[in-house]
Amino acid sequence: MKFYLFCILICLGIISCKKEDEVAVEPNLIFRFRFDSTQERLNNIGQPSALPEDHGAQSPAISKMSVHYIELVPSNTTTLGNGAVIYKGEETALGGDSAIYFDRSVLAGNNEVFFAIPLKDVAAGTYEWLRLLPAYQHCTIQYHVDENIGDTLHIDQDFSGTLASFIGYNTYITSYQINSQVIGINENRSQGYWGFESNISYEDFSKVDTIFGQAAVTTEVNPIYTTSPVPAGSGVVTGAFAGSKLTITGKETENIIIEVAVSTNKSFEWQEVVKNGKWDPAKGETVVDMGVRGIIPTVW
Repeated sequence: MKFYLFCILICLGIISCKKEDEVAVEPNLIFRFRFDSTQERLNNIGQPSALPEDHGAQSPAISKMSVHYIELVPSNTTTLGNGAVIYKGEETALGGDSAIYFDRSVLAGNNEVFFAIPLKDVAAGTYEWLRLLPAYQHCTIQYHVDENIGDTLHIDQDFSGTLASFIGYNTYITSYQINSQVIGINENRSQGYWGFESNISYEDFSKVDTIFGQAAVTTEVNPIYTTSPVPAGSGVVTGAFAGSKLTITGKETENIIIEVAVSTNKSFEWQEVVKNGKWDPAKGETVVDMGVRGIIPTVW
């Protein structure tokens, strides 16, 4: 009798483990970032973009980014919102107009997963394009100092600092942390708002210690703008799947990973006052653009 009870318990354990394994391996559609400063720099209509003669630019080192919207798009005639919308972040009207709720945003870094969804929840079909709405970037940038500090010290040197930039259509911000500085807002901020904190602080040089601004424009790359336009100021960017299209059959047994390569190629751009190719905020060089310069999704 004891032997039979033992066998029954073993069988029940095997069945239990099998059920747990089946739950654990439910296949997902997984999205992860790859930030690439060498990827082609594109303009709003998806064409290669050169800098104007009086502008300077650099490729920021992004540590974290958030995305507010993800849509799988079957063809170049699929209008915004009529593909498979698989994610939309939380929004709020606490600041008046509807806005991205920054406090509820999910941040992810290079080679990190920024979203995953069970494949059973994604409509079966073949998708040629991906639409994303990048909402926030946290990155390191370089800046130049050419100033007299006090009566005896002159600095002519490059430094690094931290940039927090909000590139979604509109964002409600309770507060945000740049580096050591926590900035309280409790209001909406429009697309292109940014805060910058330098890694140096001098009593006579506070104008570059922590500064804030509003970029004039934010690039929103859309190669299919003629057949599937996106409203200006929406923040949505569009990119074609590289190599092969994404196909969802509804019978998948393994994860599908989509690596989204994000072009940071000279994506931080300013109007030059000093013609040196460096950002000199103390000289009044105004930030004019900080949007991503294209996305290339690849199915793995």
